[in-house]
Amino acid sequence: METIVLSVGGSIIAPDKPDYFFLKEFKNFIINNLNKYKFIIVCGGGKTSSYYNSAAKRVSDISDENLDYLGIAATKLNSELVRVIFGDYAYENVIHDPTKKIITNKKIIIASGWKPGRSTDYIAVYLGNKLGAKKILNLTNIEYVYDKDPRSNKDAKKLFNISWKEFRKIVGNKWTPRLNSPFDPIASIEAQKNKMSVIILKGTNLKNIQDYFEGKAFIGTIIEK
Repeated sequence: METIVLSVGGSIIAPDKPDYFFLKEFKNFIINNLNKYKFIIVCGGGKTSSYYNSAAKRVSDISDENLDYLGIAATKLNSELVRVIFGDYAYENVIHDPTKKIITNKKIIIASGWKPGRSTDYIAVYLGNKLGAKKILNLTNIEYVYDKDPRSNKDAKKLFNISWKEFRKIVGNKWTPRLNSPFDPIASIEAQKNKMSVIILKGTNLKNIQDYFEGKAFIGTIIEK
């Protein structure tokens, strides 16, 4: 049975507060696919992280390391929320440290952020490589990767397929805390090294993700080779 990693943006789990409409649909979507796949679900911090980071910076001069710790705490909260909604379908412990041994026969494993300097995209790649997954679905709030920032470039082009070499020319090779990138540059280096594919998909469009699973035409960007 194939194992697929889902890197789920915190902006989807809790765009302002926890989106229980999406979470209910997401739960059903995952359960309906358990006959074909095992899932590793890595949860981001999203707005929860942003709110706490913003509050801290308004009060004091906060180091990047401590801002990361706040962000990691937000991912832990989101990942516990996702774990509990799956109940007995999921491994009973959220993975906070991906280097530790994981022993379970559950088909769903939930993971959070780990330590400063490592994004949840990086955790997705690390766990995927550790547990034999070759595909990571990055579920975010965008539909495609573009050749340049579409917010400031009206001529930006959608990319349906792109190599790791070309993708890394767009995002660079350096990760900074709270970087807004389709996929973390350091995670990209690791994914390329481990010959993994990353598929960028809008996470709230579950029908589109199902189309991808079924080999149908879908909206999104495949990064590979």
